[in-house]
Amino acid sequence: MKKYLAEMIGTMVLVLMGCGSAIFNGGCGTPAQVLMVAMAFGLSVVAMAYTIGGTSGCHINPAITLGCMLSGRMKSKEGLMYMLFQVIGALIGSTILWILTSNIDMEYATTTGANSCAPGVGIAGGLIAEIVFTFVFVLVVLGTTDAKKGAGNFAGLAIGLSLVLVHIVCIPLTGTSVNPARSIGPALFAGGEALSQLWLFIVAPLIGAALSAGVWKMVAEKE
Repeated sequence: MKKYLAEMIGTMVLVLMGCGSAIFNGGCGTPAQVLMVAMAFGLSVVAMAYTIGGTSGCHINPAITLGCMLSGRMKSKEGLMYMLFQVIGALIGSTILWILTSNIDMEYATTTGANSCAPGVGIAGGLIAEIVFTFVFVLVVLGTTDAKKGAGNFAGLAIGLSLVLVHIVCIPLTGTSVNPARSIGPALFAGGEALSQLWLFIVAPLIGAALSAGVWKMVAEKE
C-alpha cells in the first residue's frame, strides 16, 4: 500500500506544481511562460524521484507504468493499482488548485491547466504529437532506470530534464500531457473542450508508451 500512496502523493505534487505554474503565471502565451511551465513539470519529477523513488519508483504517470508493464518490469495487477492511485493523486492536485483559484482574486489565462489542442492543431496533429513525445519521454525513463544499463542515481535528473525538453516543444501544440493522469484531473474541472478531447490525452500517451516499451526491448536485447 505504501507504493500506491507514494504514487498518489507524487502525482498530486506534479499536477499541483506543473498545472499551478500555468495557472498562476498567466498560462503559456510567451516563450518565458512556456519555459517556466516546462521547468515546473520537470523539477516536480526530479523532486519526487528523489523523494518517493525508493518506495514506488516514482512513475507518477500511467504511461510510464504501462511501459514498465509491457517491458516486463512489473505485473499487470500492480500496474493497474499504480494507475488508479495516480489518477486519484491528479484529482487531489486539481482539487487543491480549484480551491485556490476559487478563493484568490486574480486574472487567469487558465484556471485548471487542462490540455487541449491549440488553435490550428487538429485532432490528428495533437494525437501524433502526444504519441511521439510520450514515446521519447517513456523511452528515456526505461533507458535511465534499466537495472544494468541505466543511469543509477542520476536517473531522476535525466528524466526530469527530458520532461522539460518535451514540454518546451509540445506545450504550443497541446499544452503537453504525455501523462493521462495529469490530463484527467484538470479536464474534469475544466469541462468543455478539455473534457471532450480528454480521450486523446489518454489514448495517445498510452500508445506512445507501448511503442517505447517495444523499442526498448529491442534495443536492450542481448545480442
